[in-house]
Amino acid sequence: MKQLLFFSLLLLKSLLTFSQNDYFPPTNGPTWDTIATASLGWCEDSISSLYNYLDNENSKSFILLKDGKIVLEKYFGTYTQDSSFLWFSAAKSLRAILIGKAQEEGLLNISDKTSDHIGQNWTSLTLPQEDSITIWHQLTMTSGLDESNFTCENPNCLTYVSTAGTRWAYHNGPYGLLKDVLENATGTTQNLYTNSKIKNPIGMGGFWISLLGINTYYSKARDMARYGLLVSNNGIWGNDTIIADSNYLHQMITPSQNLNPSYGYLWWLNGQSGYVTTGTPTYVTGFVSPDAPADVYTAAGSQGQYISVSPSNGLVMIRQGNTGSNSYTEFGLHNEIWKRIMNLSCTTSNLQENNLATPFIMYPNPAKNVLQIKYSDSSITTILIYNIYGQLMHRSDGKKIVIQDFPKGTYILKAITANGSYTQSFIKD
Repeated sequence: MKQLLFFSLLLLKSLLTFSQNDYFPPTNGPTWDTIATASLGWCEDSISSLYNYLDNENSKSFILLKDGKIVLEKYFGTYTQDSSFLWFSAAKSLRAILIGKAQEEGLLNISDKTSDHIGQNWTSLTLPQEDSITIWHQLTMTSGLDESNFTCENPNCLTYVSTAGTRWAYHNGPYGLLKDVLENATGTTQNLYTNSKIKNPIGMGGFWISLLGINTYYSKARDMARYGLLVSNNGIWGNDTIIADSNYLHQMITPSQNLNPSYGYLWWLNGQSGYVTTGTPTYVTGFVSPDAPADVYTAAGSQGQYISVSPSNGLVMIRQGNTGSNSYTEFGLHNEIWKRIMNLSCTTSNLQENNLATPFIMYPNPAKNVLQIKYSDSSITTILIYNIYGQLMHRSDGKKIVIQDFPKGTYILKAITANGSYTQSFIKD
């Protein structure tokens, strides 16, 4: 029985980790297929409300992909589809991919000492202390170096606080030196390596740029969407495998250590027991974004640059912009955007009969006491509901499920049909 449960959890985990899209936009030209919002049962009033919110929060662009296709795309003010903006720290995720690719090609290993690739005395530490820092520590923000001089990469700024791997602190200094690690290991520039391994194969635009004391990526919103789509599909683009090391990709978007369970390899993870803030390191209990699906993982940058993926919903969310008008907590804007996305479905009276592209729609979402299910596929035989730990909470063939005794949180609903199975997440409020 324990073996059956173990393999069931592995199956559910693999189901929620990566989307499996059949559609990818062409690598040349602006063509990108779309999905009608009505086919998803989304209400125009809710979409307008989302756009108004984004506009009020100083957004420049917003894109939402569903199964690889564009379902929502909006530009604000003078910003257009052809405009570009800085990714800020969302670019950390792209550098994580490049490190993984270099490891795949045998050019480095994330267990290597950082000094193996950039030489000794890159810190002010003793050599034994410095030699304990690896590429893995740079990827996971666990170098043990003092983050008070946040962006400085000079040895005199990189001083000892704790042994590597014993403390989590958000720190641009050792992260920034991953550029040197990458370039020395590959023997080429970061831009050229990005172009050959990621950018050109998926038709992505943009380039790395040093500005305001940071090295970040600069691109259009659709370039971010292409990158998010690649990651959501386990490094596969159409018939081409861009990143073959699926194990590395899995590690990248799952907890990398116990100090901050909401951090992978330079990606933020929802649905964990808690997280460490990016300012003065403080542990906060609960999800990074409590109103977002639990399986969301996000490349997040200053002022609200997001590449955010929800595998269970087949969604990739992109937001570019400036700092919002409200004073939010660290991931407040991210949470508010996802909250509105998860409330785009219409109420019962607004659902359009016989016009559903997905096999079912759940409403309301979030739900308090009862979850309603509207079928568009008459072959649905079974409804299963799991909590985020993979435990089965409900099994039936009903269209009205009482959830009032469920603890608050995010759940995964799986519909079994004659043609396969489909999953969506919902929130018990």
